[in-house]
Amino acid sequence: MTQQEVSLKKLFPIGISILILILVIASWSRMTVTVPAGHAGVLFRLLSGVDTVNTYGEGFHFMNPLNNMVVYKVRQQETSEDMNVLSSNGLEIKADVSAWYKPKFSQVGLLHAKVGEDYLRVIVIPALRASARSVIGRYTPEQIYSTKRDAIQDEIYEETKLILDEKYVFLDRILIRSIVLPTKIKTAIESKLEQEQQSLEYKFKIEKAKKEAERQRIDAQGKAKANEILNASLTDKILREKGIGATLELAKSPNSKVVIIGNSEDGMPLILGDSK
Repeated sequence: MTQQEVSLKKLFPIGISILILILVIASWSRMTVTVPAGHAGVLFRLLSGVDTVNTYGEGFHFMNPLNNMVVYKVRQQETSEDMNVLSSNGLEIKADVSAWYKPKFSQVGLLHAKVGEDYLRVIVIPALRASARSVIGRYTPEQIYSTKRDAIQDEIYEETKLILDEKYVFLDRILIRSIVLPTKIKTAIESKLEQEQQSLEYKFKIEKAKKEAERQRIDAQGKAKANEILNASLTDKILREKGIGATLELAKSPNSKVVIIGNSEDGMPLILGDSK
């Protein structure tokens, strides 16, 4: 074997190694993927399609350069819809409804395979709009504006969640951000509510006056009963005894007084005044 052949034989492995290194460097971006915080990865295999079983969490991952990783945001997201809806009596109402949602982490592969990355437009918004129209259509403008807002919000949540659960999306909450009624309807409702409030205040005042009158009646009856019992117990002998006690107390007083003991009717002392 010549010297040249020996040299080529030694260079061949080095050349192969360099070639492999070049190929690795060139395909490195296809062999690795980093899933950001708050996201999840779905693997698409060139030969078998979407991996619907495994969900790839945050961090660094190696993969076959022939495959592809699709990354989904799995943090809570919000979408809001400003829509015109009809009440139960056919009046048009403007409603601004907001939904908090996110893909179900363990089912991101199914979401990607059956719905796709545009799932917000394809399923979330249509479900929200359909549920809002259905629920608000069961109520009158007065109920929507005043007493039933929380109930409406809860019902929209339940109906929207029922749809999204089947589509691999988790619904966290529904918020009604605003309800706008036609001006005439709003004015009429506010006027009616004000009249009802005034009526309640008037009834409250009447009820309060009745309770106060009843309290005074009971108090008067109690005093009358007490006086009746007291009068029944105050006999002539008791009165005389009390009169004698009072006379003795007056005698101890340092002030000069003229006291006549025993009058012509009941024998009680009469205080005529100071002797000065």
